[in-house]
Amino acid sequence: MADDRSTDFGFERVLRADKARRVRGVFDSVAQNYDLMNDLMSAGAHRLWKRFTLSVANLRAGQQVLDVAGGSGDLAAGMARRVGERGLVVLTDINAAMLARGRDRLTDAGIVGNVRYVQANAERLPFADGSFDCITIGFGLRNVTDKAAALASMRRALRPGGQLLVLEFSHPTAPGLKPLYDTYSFKVLPLLGKYVAGDEASYRYLAESIRMHPDQDALLKMMQEAGLEGCRYHNLTGGIVAVHRGYRY
Repeated sequence: MADDRSTDFGFERVLRADKARRVRGVFDSVAQNYDLMNDLMSAGAHRLWKRFTLSVANLRAGQQVLDVAGGSGDLAAGMARRVGERGLVVLTDINAAMLARGRDRLTDAGIVGNVRYVQANAERLPFADGSFDCITIGFGLRNVTDKAAALASMRRALRPGGQLLVLEFSHPTAPGLKPLYDTYSFKVLPLLGKYVAGDEASYRYLAESIRMHPDQDALLKMMQEAGLEGCRYHNLTGGIVAVHRGYRY
């Protein structure tokens, strides 16, 4: 039985108190090449996954929304365009290098008036109860030490009727896809990291962290246990990615 003081860091077991530091080191390393590597790793499909997430968010002008672990700001940029000048997008990340990358990208894109930036831990979001109409977390939940705490924290920050969207790598469901996906993840992905980003170890961790993340039904149950209602999910690209949705009523 695993020690309650430990948790997964990829396929390793590390002290829970140490995981955030280890994850921070990974993203400090990959921040500069993050967007290029996303395009290479997914052959551009990550843009379609994010576009789908924004489409089901169904945002309206004037709403206040939160992007947790928002990285380089792809979802935040799309949300800022949808909520307009009267709305507000808050982009958070626990990692200062990634948050700076997101701020620079959105500023360069001319998205400046309706976005705020906060360095924050997803497990302890520094916002009042019921602050946001919609909260997203894209490819960030698997890196959180206490996923249940993060889900509860995000639910708390939602307004009644507000929606949480979790975009995350998941477990392939299409017949015959898993062995191909495993080969790509553990053979090709680390090589891309080595030769493009100069960091094989970080991209091996990212592949391992995907395998350790709860599958679709397990994450659905975790969202329900966090108090979210109307929970369901959408598989994308044969289950390689899933978008989970839940509401605070």
